[in-house]
Amino acid sequence: MATATELAELTVTRLDASLGARVEGIDLSQKMSPALKQAVLDAWHEHVILLFPGQKFTGDEQIEFAREFGPIKQRGRPEGRRPEQKGQDYNAQVMFISNVVENGIPVGSLPDGEMWFHHDGCYKEHPQRASFLYAIELPSTGGNTRFANMYAAYEHVPQELKTLLADKTALHVYDYEMRERFDIDAGLDGIAHYSHPVIIRHPDTGRPALYVNPLMTARINELPADESRAVLDELFAIGQHPSVVYEHVWARDDFIMWDNLCSMHARTDFSNDERRLLRRCVIEGERPVAA
Repeated sequence: MATATELAELTVTRLDASLGARVEGIDLSQKMSPALKQAVLDAWHEHVILLFPGQKFTGDEQIEFAREFGPIKQRGRPEGRRPEQKGQDYNAQVMFISNVVENGIPVGSLPDGEMWFHHDGCYKEHPQRASFLYAIELPSTGGNTRFANMYAAYEHVPQELKTLLADKTALHVYDYEMRERFDIDAGLDGIAHYSHPVIIRHPDTGRPALYVNPLMTARINELPADESRAVLDELFAIGQHPSVVYEHVWARDDFIMWDNLCSMHARTDFSNDERRLLRRCVIEGERPVAA
């Protein structure tokens, strides 16, 4: 049980953006009491992403913290397409996001360059519920993570368009080497894809959120191709507008957890001449439901 001191030491400070809060006064390497966990959960539901600066914990401790919020999801990348798997032990619960190569072997995936806004796993029937990312090594500049508040994005959608999209679904597509949108005209054989409602209802907060993204959303299924493209372009512009985006400049030992249903994220470019290494785990989610 959390002591009054533990709860008193916990501080949650809203970031200067439409989403996100800085959480201090907690050591994530230690198991949380039910009351402390509830305080973190309440802050997460309110702020969508939580930043815990200056954390020191192992991969196992990171997994145990994430497990407080749901079952850990195993890595989904097919065997043979996991660069860090070759020649070393492979932990299917952890993904290293890194450009580092040691002895000719990559230590992680998604190594370098810009990456467009996306929701993790939206191309699967059960997307990741949330992601947990810890900064170990960082370049001197770049490699920032941008987060977009999809609750706020939904609120910015014109009412006429909300009405049009109320019963629509979108096709999400992803190949594991993608950094930009996939050309579905080339066919989807062997490519992961799934359709979900364009507007979903968050299972915990009950709030509606826009659930499309520039990297993985290929079309709105019920609209003609030209209209689908025009509508998606409008939605992408709303979802990436500076008024709903927070850009995080990483510091070593930063730890961020984000809600994957009501936010999307992107990565800014950085020099491949500098090392970047972050450790990620995710928790399982349910199939999104329409708002």
